[in-house]
Amino acid sequence: MVRLARRITQTSPKSFGMYAKAAGLAGSGRDLIHLELGRPFHDTPQHIKDATIAALKRGEVHYSDLQGLPQLREALAAKLRGYNRMDISANEIIVTNGLTQASFAAFMTLIDQGDEAILLEPYYPQHLGKIEMAGGKTVIAPLDRDTGFRIRRDLIEAKITKATRMIVLVNPVNPTGRVYSRAELQIVVDLAIEHDLVVLSDEVYEQILFDGAEHVSIASLPGMKERTVSMYAFTKAYAMDGWRLGYIAADKSLIPGLMKITSTEVTHVNTFIQYGALAAVTGPASALDAMVADDQKKRDLVVARLNQMPGVICARPEGTIYAFPDIRGTGLKSQDAADLILERTGVVVEAGSFYGEMGEGHLRICFGSESIERIGEAMDRLTTFFNEL
Repeated sequence: MVRLARRITQTSPKSFGMYAKAAGLAGSGRDLIHLELGRPFHDTPQHIKDATIAALKRGEVHYSDLQGLPQLREALAAKLRGYNRMDISANEIIVTNGLTQASFAAFMTLIDQGDEAILLEPYYPQHLGKIEMAGGKTVIAPLDRDTGFRIRRDLIEAKITKATRMIVLVNPVNPTGRVYSRAELQIVVDLAIEHDLVVLSDEVYEQILFDGAEHVSIASLPGMKERTVSMYAFTKAYAMDGWRLGYIAADKSLIPGLMKITSTEVTHVNTFIQYGALAAVTGPASALDAMVADDQKKRDLVVARLNQMPGVICARPEGTIYAFPDIRGTGLKSQDAADLILERTGVVVEAGSFYGEMGEGHLRICFGSESIERIGEAMDRLTTFFNEL
């Protein structure tokens, strides 16, 4: 047999959790309601499609700027200066194939063999394999569920060693639905400066906020621009998950290194779809506002219904498209519960343990992936399930 590289054989396998199990039931005829996959229910707004079609028709089909269309980067810089309060210019932005490529490029650029990267638990599991492929070691800092998974200095500082290179943030948080406060982020700032660390900030849900929650980009805080790589995507807010479009914002000193990875990997992002991204950033906010309002209605429905189920307690998500109900009162382990729910009800939810040990005793439910009618049907099925326990 052909020998595979150690970066394949000695790194964690990429897992898709309950999505993979549900995929195995495709064609079975079962009526599955998919609440496991973090995909938007809404269609991409028409003005974004129209701009892309127009670019395609006028021949925007050839090689373009390796860093991303200049006019798109200018628009993104304006958005980051305004909405995110970041001191950023167009030449400090790289357009990427989604946040997935952005994070891969950041890990490959900043992690050396043996470097440690701290993930806050519950964590986003897709970052694990990338850290390992870069030669790094993942270190888990478990947050305290009794404080709502808030950032605490002692829990993170206890995990910092001489080998620590990076702290990885996801804010707003997948899977818990938390939006970190400015005070919580200041804890990370203090630790990063005191220990000379880099922060990788995944902000893909930055615009999906509820009840007046404020999103703060950590790179906007004093002393953090030079030591932060911020990552964004069009995936969630603009319902463009299949477009695979994102971007990196980082200090100009980091851009050549990041470009060495992105340009080697894919040269540049597909040319004509970048005009759709430009339309998304510069177009009316009404479409985005309508989608977030719809997500909030679904959130309210899901939280209210879950809290009526025996053995289930669900905090109100401040952002994202996820609820993270605590099911410890049922006596079931997370994975057992997810498997039984799929088997008995046809509702697909993710086990909280997929996001680390601190997720045990929880489920992750995506309320943004189906219509409100289907969400209601899923809640009916879950009510029956938990009542029958």
